[in-house]
Amino acid sequence: MSLEKLKKDYLEHLEIEKNRSQLTIRNYDHYLSRFLGWAKIDKPSAITEDLIREYRLYLNRTKDKFGRTLKKQTQNYHLIAVRNLLKYLSKRDVKSLAAEKIELGKTPSRDIEFLEGDELERLLKAPEGDSMQALRDRAILELFFSTGLRLSELAGLNRDSVNLQKGPRPERIEGEFSVRGKGDKIRVVFLSDAAHDALKKYLAKRADIDEALFVRAGRSLFPREPKHLKNPNNRPKNTNVTIGRPIVTVQESDLRLTPRSIERLVKRYAAKAGITKKVTPHQLRHSFATDLLRNGADIRSVQALLGHAHITTTQIYTHITDKGLREIHQKFHAKSRKD
Repeated sequence: MSLEKLKKDYLEHLEIEKNRSQLTIRNYDHYLSRFLGWAKIDKPSAITEDLIREYRLYLNRTKDKFGRTLKKQTQNYHLIAVRNLLKYLSKRDVKSLAAEKIELGKTPSRDIEFLEGDELERLLKAPEGDSMQALRDRAILELFFSTGLRLSELAGLNRDSVNLQKGPRPERIEGEFSVRGKGDKIRVVFLSDAAHDALKKYLAKRADIDEALFVRAGRSLFPREPKHLKNPNNRPKNTNVTIGRPIVTVQESDLRLTPRSIERLVKRYAAKAGITKKVTPHQLRHSFATDLLRNGADIRSVQALLGHAHITTTQIYTHITDKGLREIHQKFHAKSRKD
């Protein structure tokens, strides 16, 4: 069987058996197509250690139109795709290179940027007034910092996703809700008092019937009839019925704010607050994690709150949050030396 056909089978395996997202499948398709296009081979047995070494050199030396080389992490993504394809071939008893023969390159430590306390306070207070836009934007900023949600997760929230008051079922707890994140994994997030108050004020101002939690301001507040009501055969795919905490799913919406719009509003309020560094929704997620660790939260709890699959992902924060190291150094280092 040709490698192209095996690649197609593998991508279908990711979709059906592994239940990977369409974005993940597209990424794997891109990485594997790049490898096969470069290698110009059609037989699994043609994948050898020497070939992989040449491919690594190719990735390391490839430059874009601006003369920039691929980041080490990006190079590793390409190798991970090939390695996982080889694991799949092994399960099917297709003879090829053993997956464990491919080692990933060492990547430099990530430089995590987060907002300091005074910067964060200025940002959260930047939306002023009681217009729907100001109330909405204040709620967005408070929700980012309260929950550590990813941009896509926040943009996909619906009004009935968030519990602002105790529901009729005892398992619906005020101020907490479930969100479906990367890898289709579900985690619980919690609202701070400030986020809870900001959301209540914003929703009280809403006059539309759109299901999205965050909608565009200054447009018609009465959307067209949803397509799935006009045509029963065109229902949203993500209509999940759940018991207990609601599961966040992205459904049709005429007014829903796009992730790009949310990025722009965060950037705009950062400038208004006089913050010179680049501020993004993901930086607010970093600030959420950093705040928890600095105030004594254990790393396993932070891992759960962020929805990280592996503890090593969460450990990127530890080198900037151990506030006791400087005090220990000053207290115990070089005390025997004379001035």
